[in-house]
This record gives sequence, structure tokens and C-alpha cells, in this order.
Amino acid sequence: MRHLVKVNHLGRTSSHRKAMLSNMASSLILHKRISTTIAKAKSLRIYVEPLITKSKEDTTHSRRVVFSYLQDKNAVNELFREVSPKIMNRPGGYTRILKTGFRQGDNADMCIIELVDYNENMLATATKAKAAAKKSRRGGSTKKKAEVSAAPVAEAKVEDASSEATESKE
Repeated sequence: MRHLVKVNHLGRTSSHRKAMLSNMASSLILHKRISTTIAKAKSLRIYVEPLITKSKEDTTHSRRVVFSYLQDKNAVNELFREVSPKIMNRPGGYTRILKTGFRQGDNADMCIIELVDYNENMLATATKAKAAAKKSRRGGSTKKKAEVSAAPVAEAKVEDASSEATESKE
């Protein structure tokens, strides 16, 4: 049983795991998206999201704290200059994990982990979908209501025409 086991050790020693997560976090910050296994992506999410939150406050102390985790000056500069202004208003959830299938060699579950505000394709489709999708609160579309309301009017016209035809015969 997994009682009180909070950290996925990923089959590595502590130093190896810390170095691997540091390298993956630096790569994620520099490239905005990386491909990895699902287990590593979930561990990376837990590792990198507090660092991104720390980058919202651009002070010397927060830069030093983030550098102690990443050990990469370029990644720290990228995080504080490029990433933090984009995520300043976001309350959390800076990463997205997209499952991609299975790895060819060992059939491991693979995924792409990316920074949320940097996927231009998904952002473009989201804005189009918001503009196009106008729904009522009841979930019905307005077209169905228009068709239903038009049907009694058409029946009334048919009745009027038949009554006019009978009147003209008389």
C-alpha cells in the first residue's frame, strides 16, 4: 500500500531525480513544450509550477531561489523576462499535459507538457470557439425555437388560404 507516499521517486536516487527535474524544468521554460512520459510530466508539474509562481515577484531573492532549483542562468532570465509577464494574471495552472500515445520501444505512456499561455494554435481556436458558441442557459439552440415558432404561423396561413378559397366559391 502507498500510505503517506507523496513523491514519485521515478526509479531514481534523490540526486539523480533532482538533476533530472531541474534539467526538464529548464528545457520546459526555454522551449515552452517538451515531450516526456506521463509520470515524469506529473512530477515536473509539481516541481515547476511553484517556480513560475515565484517568478511573478521579480526580486533578487526570488531570482536566487529559482536559480537554486534550475541551476541555469538562461532559463531563469527567460522565466522572469518572458514567461512571468504572460502569466501574471493567471492564478495557477501554468502547465498543460496532453497525452500523445505510447512510445515505440517500451510502450510507455507519452505526453507533451507545455506552458499554457504559449500554445498559439489552441489559443486561436479557443477565441474562435468563444465567439461562435452562443448558447442559451437551457441548452437549446435558437434555430430550433425559430423553426418551432414558424410552424404554427405556416399552419395558420394554410387555414386562412383554405377559408378564403371557400369564401370565394360562395
